[in-house]
Amino acid sequence: MSEWVKWLLMGLLSIVFGIFVLGAPVVASVAVTVVTGVLLLVSGVLQVVGGFTVEGTGNKILAFIMGAVMLFLGWSFLDHPLAGTLTLATVVLILFMAGGIARIILSFQMRGTSFFWPTLISGILSIILAGIIWSYASSEPAALLSLLGILLGIEMLFNGFGLVFMAFFVKNAPKDETTEAQQA
Repeated sequence: MSEWVKWLLMGLLSIVFGIFVLGAPVVASVAVTVVTGVLLLVSGVLQVVGGFTVEGTGNKILAFIMGAVMLFLGWSFLDHPLAGTLTLATVVLILFMAGGIARIILSFQMRGTSFFWPTLISGILSIILAGIIWSYASSEPAALLSLLGILLGIEMLFNGFGLVFMAFFVKNAPKDETTEAQQA
């Protein structure tokens, strides 16, 4: 399977999941919080177990502390999913901002192609979503329960469209001589 097809499939999958998330935003918000809690618990256990196998006292202590922090966070997310959703909203804010900045940087590498503007707009819209989360978090924290799911679905759509545009960019990008020689 060629590289551009993989990007295209990931983009289409992101679009499909974005539509599902938009259909049930509160369920999506709570589900993300619960899954994050479970993953943190599993990671914490693995970190503590791994702490017994590392060399050096400082490394062991660090592994145990990191494992304990992950266990605490995982338990906290599972025990208080609404508070966990507010915490995740902050994490999503950071991820939306970082993803938006990354797509803006990527768009300038596509300058001069038909993919420049869609990728740039996708990045700008992700940054706008981060701003919306920030404004809701500071004024109405309870609204984040459904808003987080809605924004997550929208971000998945933007990400999917960005990946689709990138797939077609990769497909149409000129190949260098070393790539052509390796394929021959």
